[in-house]
Amino acid sequence: MNKRIRGFSLIEVVISITILGLIIALFSYSFSNQAPKYQLKKATWEIYSRLNYARYKAIYKGMKYKVSFESNSYMLEKFDEHNGEWKTEQRSFLDGVRIAANNSPIFHPRGTVSNLASITITNSHGQYKISIAISGRIKVTEM
Repeated sequence: MNKRIRGFSLIEVVISITILGLIIALFSYSFSNQAPKYQLKKATWEIYSRLNYARYKAIYKGMKYKVSFESNSYMLEKFDEHNGEWKTEQRSFLDGVRIAANNSPIFHPRGTVSNLASITITNSHGQYKISIAISGRIKVTEM
């Protein structure tokens, strides 16, 4: 009985690997174009969450909290009434975005805000704006 060896030839394997490589290259290119979109959304959500956190912490602890911004980072600070100065509680850096703020909002124990702020978060994908009303309401809009 003559058995026939079945399998793939070298040419078939090379062609299959080439096609697979092209498919992976196309998918990785499309995913790499999506990175700025997700960096922008993540940074916007993080800043929005941190502003809400500062407001609720001011209400809960009964002391002033401030969120300060730099070009790629933000700081959560609390007011030390004993020394009369702001103490940094947390500092976070955000990758792939640029932050611009006209003010550093200060949240008071009643939940209100002084130093009304407008914060803009931008990168190559687009821009979001976070507005803070005097009542403490925080609103996010896509520009």
